[in-house]
Amino acid sequence: MTQVLVQIPEATPVALGLNPERLGEALLLAAAVQWFESGKLSSGAAADLAGLSKPYFLERLKDFGVPAFRQTGDELREELANA
Repeated sequence: MTQVLVQIPEATPVALGLNPERLGEALLLAAAVQWFESGKLSSGAAADLAGLSKPYFLERLKDFGVPAFRQTGDELREELANA
């Protein structure tokens, strides 16, 4: 596993009300959500990055206002029609 050292201003964990361990978890989740939302990571890869199961990661997306599925209504209807 790759390890990355990140320097964070001391005020950041205080402002967020997080201890350093929780801050690391929150940073990984935030990065995973952002990269999932932008299409750079699949939901499975993003869940792995965040250290969560895929179902739990998909559930947590709502906390960030990110839809778990990217299909539009028209795309879903087309896919159902072709099934």
